[in-house]
Amino acid sequence: MTAVNRSFFISLHMYLAAFFAPVIFLVCISGGLYLVGIKGSVEQTPVFQSTDYAIDTGAEGLKAEVDALLTAAGVTEYEYEYVKVKGNTLYTRPTSRGHYVINLGEGVEVIRAEPSLQSAMIELHKGHGPTAYKTFQKLFAVALLLIVSSGLFLGLSATRLRSRTLATSLMGATVFALLVLI
Repeated sequence: MTAVNRSFFISLHMYLAAFFAPVIFLVCISGGLYLVGIKGSVEQTPVFQSTDYAIDTGAEGLKAEVDALLTAAGVTEYEYEYVKVKGNTLYTRPTSRGHYVINLGEGVEVIRAEPSLQSAMIELHKGHGPTAYKTFQKLFAVALLLIVSSGLFLGLSATRLRSRTLATSLMGATVFALLVLI
């Protein structure tokens, strides 16, 4: 391999890792805290309840129906990108910031939900953020593959690092496979 190729991969690895480091930290911190039981909280404030109101969740104009409901509930300032239907509950998205939860059943109940910082980070981690952020996450996924593969490539292409890189990679693959199979 020529020095130019190796230099290119070193630069690619370094710039992508540096650029996406804040996202890597967000994912590691939010996911790690979640796994140890620190999930954050969502402050919920009931806004409206009515047994005389119904929403058709299968309607083509679901967003318009939710807009009309929020207006009927007296909510004057709201912003959301789309509505997620989950059983008898509707969520205005993104849920990484203030949003509305609409419980359906015998009528409707509208709840204002405000996530804490940790809860908002978990929502971003799960892909429930704004559409622009979700696009950024897709680019991040590709970049993370390039970061890891370029680092692995650099380790395998260096004669003095090859055996250690290969052994470490095989150990990681073995531990992963064992944990998945257990």
